[in-house]
Amino acid sequence: MKTHETPLEQLAQGLHTDLKTGLPQAQAESLLKDVGPNQLQGKKKKSMLQRFFEQFKDAMIIILLIAAAISFVLALQGHDAKEFFEPALILLIVVLNAIMGVMQESKAEKALDALKSMSAPHARVRRDGKEQIIDAAQLVPGDVILVEAGDFVPADARLIESANLKAEESALTGESVPVEKHARAVVAEGAPIGDRLNMLYSGCSITYGRGSALVTETGMNTEMGKIAMLLSQEDDNQTPLQQKLAKLGRMLGIMAIVICAVIFVMGLIWQMPILEIFMTAVSLAVSAIPEGLPAIVTIVLSIGVTRMAKRNAIIRNLPAVETLGSASVICSDKTGTLTQNRMTLVKAFDAQNDHMEQISGSNSEDIRELLKYATLCSDGSIAVDEKGTVQHLGDPTETCIVLAAQDNGMTKKALNEAYPREAELPFDSDRKLMTVVCKMNDRHVVITKGAFDSFVGRVTSGDMERAKSLVDQLGSEALRVLAVGYKWIDQVPEDPKFDELESDLTLMGLVCMIDPPRPEVRVAVEECRRAGIRPVMITGDHVVTASAIAKDLGIQQPGDASITGAELAKISDDELDKAVKTTAVYARVSPEDKIRIVKAWQRQGAVVSMTGDGVNDAPALKAADIGCAMGITGTDVSKGAADMILTDDNFATIVAAVKEGRGIYDNIKKAVAFLLSTNIGEVITVFVAMLLWHQTPLLSMQLLWINLITDSFPAIALGMEQVEAEVMDRGPKPKDEGLFAHGLGIRIALQGVLFAVLTLVGFQLGQHFTGHIDGARTMAFMVLSLCQLVHAFNMRSDHSLKDIGIFTNKNLNLAVLGSLALMVVVLFVPPVAMVFGLTLLPWYLYAIGLGLSLVPLIVIELLKAVKIIRVKQ
Repeated sequence: MKTHETPLEQLAQGLHTDLKTGLPQAQAESLLKDVGPNQLQGKKKKSMLQRFFEQFKDAMIIILLIAAAISFVLALQGHDAKEFFEPALILLIVVLNAIMGVMQESKAEKALDALKSMSAPHARVRRDGKEQIIDAAQLVPGDVILVEAGDFVPADARLIESANLKAEESALTGESVPVEKHARAVVAEGAPIGDRLNMLYSGCSITYGRGSALVTETGMNTEMGKIAMLLSQEDDNQTPLQQKLAKLGRMLGIMAIVICAVIFVMGLIWQMPILEIFMTAVSLAVSAIPEGLPAIVTIVLSIGVTRMAKRNAIIRNLPAVETLGSASVICSDKTGTLTQNRMTLVKAFDAQNDHMEQISGSNSEDIRELLKYATLCSDGSIAVDEKGTVQHLGDPTETCIVLAAQDNGMTKKALNEAYPREAELPFDSDRKLMTVVCKMNDRHVVITKGAFDSFVGRVTSGDMERAKSLVDQLGSEALRVLAVGYKWIDQVPEDPKFDELESDLTLMGLVCMIDPPRPEVRVAVEECRRAGIRPVMITGDHVVTASAIAKDLGIQQPGDASITGAELAKISDDELDKAVKTTAVYARVSPEDKIRIVKAWQRQGAVVSMTGDGVNDAPALKAADIGCAMGITGTDVSKGAADMILTDDNFATIVAAVKEGRGIYDNIKKAVAFLLSTNIGEVITVFVAMLLWHQTPLLSMQLLWINLITDSFPAIALGMEQVEAEVMDRGPKPKDEGLFAHGLGIRIALQGVLFAVLTLVGFQLGQHFTGHIDGARTMAFMVLSLCQLVHAFNMRSDHSLKDIGIFTNKNLNLAVLGSLALMVVVLFVPPVAMVFGLTLLPWYLYAIGLGLSLVPLIVIELLKAVKIIRVKQ
């Protein structure tokens, strides 16, 4: 049963209720047990313990746990307390990583909690013929509720009676102006929510008038409940970075297992002791896994989050930073995102002198007179607080008129005192007119304001044809037009009638208003297009208004189409997949439509960003690759579902966030490449040494120290590198582009080979000059560590260091100095060196090690000079 189409009496019969007296109390209590409370339900929350253990599903973590277990067993067999240091260190790393992961999860729960908080806590209801106030959770279908201006609507309901009733539904439909509601309105079959004028919806608010309504749906069956259901059903998507790191983890895990198996078989063939084979296998597993990678990526993202917060973009989900930088489509809500969500009077037409004028603070006398009359025929008002902020009180179509008059030196208070109101006919949605009678210069003037179409047949003086053509033209420009008429009367009737006052009018003029675009949005849209990003408008507003705004902002260009929610419902997903590429505006859409549009783009391989501020945006914000909510005008629901909140509600902030996102992703790639080059160098070093000399040149504890201490600080500093200037001059990164695209994987592998060669040379030199394995391992450890510290400067940019300045990243300078200081402790403090299996070397070996470590810097700079390594375009 479609509640907005079914005759009211038939609806009441179906719900077994009386429209005048409401439900009997006993029947309501019985129904409550059957249908449940009028509340929103969410998914069962995971416990902290469940979240903690979910962190151990990562392939890299599993390999480390296996390595720790083997190391622990070997330590038990060795009966040496020092040998427990290694498995303890590995377990500490794993636990810290899991704790950091748990701290990031909360998005879906917060979205549902915000939805619940929006539900009205109390409701005025009529039961057994008596009015009473009850907990809104106790409402059931069939209840008769009473609403008035300022009330939240506690449940979906069909109007029984209405008097000048208006409802604010922008959070649900995207419509910026309160909707006129009428109990007797006839609603077309299949009408979207915004056109159902005989319905009230849960979570929306009453801005004007009063009414009574029959509750038709409660709890999760309301339109708000359906949105909550969409949120609970919509799985959290992994961002591209998460997917790539997970794939990398699996790949490294498989590689570690294969290499360990090969070494184990080879050890058996060479008849090596089983204990030694296991120790070597653990060393290889540790060398293959970049233990610090998850933590370092998180830290680099956190640094980016801090930067973005300073530019008015708050990130709620760390990996989303990278996704925003990859965004290829931005689906934006219109109201409050692209526009200011505040009606503004922009033009006025003086019909008596055929004169159109832009509204300013110094309009002509004729236009000022028009504004004076329109203000006298308005109930809305404005107030200015101590900070000078203008507050609009009442219907925004009236308050913008009042503000324009005030800007021209005519306050509403002064006008009302000078020309007191003597009678009035309130606005109603049938007439679409409001009329007042004011005393003016000892005479009585009737002033009528309202929809231009309603003036037809009521005006006897004025060029209506000329005015009609203007109204059509202005409507195509997304302007809302009201007409103002007047006449003089000899005396004020005691019982004013519509036909008596609203006839024989003189058309005074037209006032034109708009929810204006944000002035910075045009520039932001141009920036998006330059960066290869497609802006798309998705709104609950009318298609003509939406298209006009989109064309003005540059979102809709020649050849781009507009489509309505009704048209969208008639096409299949396959047809939509083709249509999205040429459609710039989607109007009168539902929450489900928004998700369809987002997913259609995603099926095209696009990384989709969705911006919005209303409850109706929340499911699509969550379904998108990254959701951006407005911080000032945004509802708690949209903020809870979003990955990023724009604290200044400024669309242009998205462009800055995209730039930061791209820069952060570049920095993460630098950090990942820096860390993996070490791991590859370590794997090759251990593997080749086993093949050639049947011994490992680096112990697992030494490898852990390099991976976690020597490398980690420079890797974090690389994440703090400034965003490069050309980052917005290239198109967005394709969704399926690998982490190692553009030859990065080959570079990492070759760099790893270079480090391995240098480390093996150092190992052999140490063996030759010291004559024992500890000396050889100390030399290998020093060479590999120093190579990495020097190589960190190579990774700063594809530009030569002479172009960007060798020491311009102060954070990297400090990180390298810090790592060097810790290295000195490990190499030269005997108790520490002994724990790590290191020993003191002759002075000349330190000099040779330093010389070997400079080789990567020289090689990479030469490759940059001959353009083998070049800046991406």
